[in-house]
Amino acid sequence: MANHRHINTSLKENNDTGFGTNADNLGGRFINKDGSFNLRKEGLGFLNRFSVFQVMLSMPRWKFIAVILIFFAVFNLIFTGIYLLIGANQLQGIVGTTPWGVFREVYFFSTQTFTTVGYGRINPLGSMANIVASIEALFGFLSFAIATGLIYGRFAKPKSYLIFSKHALVSPYHGKTGFMFRFASYKENHTLTDVEVMVNVALQAQEGDKRVFRYYKLELERSKVESLPMNWTVVHPIDEKSPLMGMTEEDMKASDVEIYVLIKGFDDIFSNVVQQRTSYIYSEILFNRKFAPMYREAPDGKTTILELHKMHDHVEAIPKTHHQADAEKV
Repeated sequence: MANHRHINTSLKENNDTGFGTNADNLGGRFINKDGSFNLRKEGLGFLNRFSVFQVMLSMPRWKFIAVILIFFAVFNLIFTGIYLLIGANQLQGIVGTTPWGVFREVYFFSTQTFTTVGYGRINPLGSMANIVASIEALFGFLSFAIATGLIYGRFAKPKSYLIFSKHALVSPYHGKTGFMFRFASYKENHTLTDVEVMVNVALQAQEGDKRVFRYYKLELERSKVESLPMNWTVVHPIDEKSPLMGMTEEDMKASDVEIYVLIKGFDDIFSNVVQQRTSYIYSEILFNRKFAPMYREAPDGKTTILELHKMHDHVEAIPKTHHQADAEKV
């Protein structure tokens, strides 16, 4: 059962998250680490739910290349079978004498027709072969037009090239504690401007005989920056206005805490607004840790180097003594 004795009941809930409140009907995290929603839709046919365009634009590059190659090979295998079915004698110029030799030449004739290369040694003679070849050439034109559009779409689609720390931390902060995570733009020249950060937390609570989710917006030390050339550590001060006030690791686990993040900014390369989501569940929140520095001065003293491989590095945070805190105030 969720334990909420540490939450200030006077805090205003955020009811505009778009997520449901009945915890008994919701499973797992709301947002995956890659920013996608942890949701599967049912109730309609697969073809009604499936978007070929979206899948081809968002799939990894190696999968996209593999799909193009497999489509090309299978498509030509199908037409090769059709040519052999109507008779290889309707194709002029075949010099192969074995079944494998004939198959190979017909297959490559199909690829030449599909791509409209047409070397000319093999050409259709019969009516059926000419009809099939003309249909294949038409499909070839259409296929390359679609592939060209997809390739352009993948290159031109605005994307936020952001990397987030694997863990969020609860660390000593200005004499109190703060919840923090950090992120950076990892592509050269993709520097974001007018960057905004929104952070919300989902907590389970017990209301009568059912469990419900409550949502709160986390106030940040800074929610906007003019530009993001380096990394940014986002900090939520944990004070009396915070729903995380007084919560321990055990409390966060009992409350099934999930903190989800939305980043928006203007990318000069795409000349468009880009955004990225991510989330941190209770098991990805570490206590009494602080992030290690991830930038340094270049040896020539003229450049700052951002060390992206240190994005996830953190060390133990040693709370300051009262004497150290008083000295800082002075």
